[in-house]
Amino acid sequence: MSMPDVLSLATALVAIPSVTRDEGAVGAHVAAWLRGRGWTVTVQEVTPGRSNVWARRSGGGVTFSTHLDTVPPFIAPRHDGTRLYGRGTCDAKGIAAAMITAAERLVAEGEDRIDLLFVVGEERGSDGALHANALPATSRFLINGEPTESHVAIGCKGALRVTLRTHGREAHSAYAELGASAILPMAALLADIGALALPSDPVLGASTVNVGVIQGGTGANIVPGECTAELMIRVVGEAEPVKVAVERWVAGRAEITYPSFTPAQRFPEMPGFPAKVFAYTTDASLLTNWGTPLLYGPGSITVAHTPDEFIDVAELEAAVDTYVRLARTLLAA
Repeated sequence: MSMPDVLSLATALVAIPSVTRDEGAVGAHVAAWLRGRGWTVTVQEVTPGRSNVWARRSGGGVTFSTHLDTVPPFIAPRHDGTRLYGRGTCDAKGIAAAMITAAERLVAEGEDRIDLLFVVGEERGSDGALHANALPATSRFLINGEPTESHVAIGCKGALRVTLRTHGREAHSAYAELGASAILPMAALLADIGALALPSDPVLGASTVNVGVIQGGTGANIVPGECTAELMIRVVGEAEPVKVAVERWVAGRAEITYPSFTPAQRFPEMPGFPAKVFAYTTDASLLTNWGTPLLYGPGSITVAHTPDEFIDVAELEAAVDTYVRLARTLLAA
């Protein structure tokens, strides 16, 4: 059986819409493709119509893993000769294609200690990774795939989601003095976000905060009775010091909840491979049963989630070689 072409495989994956919560078609495609190449495939349902895909040979070695879901909206693939554009090209279907191609090459060369794990839901809460960690994994190493500009990550930040909620009293806007706006105190609180003092780390750098969503009120002619704001804090350590800082900053001006937390991670250095620190969060911290984690992938996070998302074809092809080399280095350890 001939070796797959990584560009063709990546293009085929990108052409299948798979916005988070609608990954059924791409998972079925990957599972069928791998079964056709002789892999033992387990399809793990996460929620109805959405499944993780685990493909294995003999086990006990290295697992290549990334996610098959994307952020919205779907953007069809196009190739201009040097770059492949489209939703998921670098985050992370191009990476999935490089991993599959590398795994196929390793198997063809007689190395069966290779697994592939493709999960759903990474872009919205990582429910796929949480489910996958219950699978009976045997690998000693996990190479997680995210766009790292073809560097092996030595660390990445974690993430703490924060929801703030303020309450008011609804009234007719013509008699606004009879009500109390929930939006105005929220606006004042968020305008003061510069006073939020967050921890820093000598390797991972400073924690950062983004106000991603604000929702309040039901109509321009109604004094708003409730307002919420969703924040994402990229953390460099444990959650507790960050929560203390948030509560000190809020100082009773809003209700606070913490919907999710993903810890920061440090990864082992790999001599002979260029290294770098990254500010984003990955599924690797949730796949603790899959072995010692590493993080590597072609492409740049700076173009992920943008209308012009792309991956350089030469970098995509080179990543296949690097995945093979990483796996062989780890298996020889």
